[in-house]
Amino acid sequence: MLFPAKGLSAALVIAASLFSIATEAYAQSGKASWYALTSRTASGERCDPGAMTAAHRSLPFGTKVKVENLNNGRSVVLRINDRGPFIKGRVIDVTKAAAAKLGFLKAGTVPVKLTVLS
Repeated sequence: MLFPAKGLSAALVIAASLFSIATEAYAQSGKASWYALTSRTASGERCDPGAMTAAHRSLPFGTKVKVENLNNGRSVVLRINDRGPFIKGRVIDVTKAAAAKLGFLKAGTVPVKLTVLS
């Protein structure tokens, strides 16, 4: 017979492992756009166009995502701190600084792949 604490520990280890696998396996593709507002974000932070942050419809605030520009292979790691985009086909809105590093300021939108890191 298992002691409750021992069984609970095993269950927590299994749950943590499954969560880790689920978040590492999460990837999403679609279009990215950029914005340079300075208003408050949905998380309550002030939007900083020079920060490496982004808006996503459903990922928890604070989630780190790798965003890869599928046209040129450039990638950045961003922190989710806002909600959006709310335009069909777009999966993420990034700050102006992130768009510059990804190389799509002039284009306005670009196909990307998102991978959740944490």
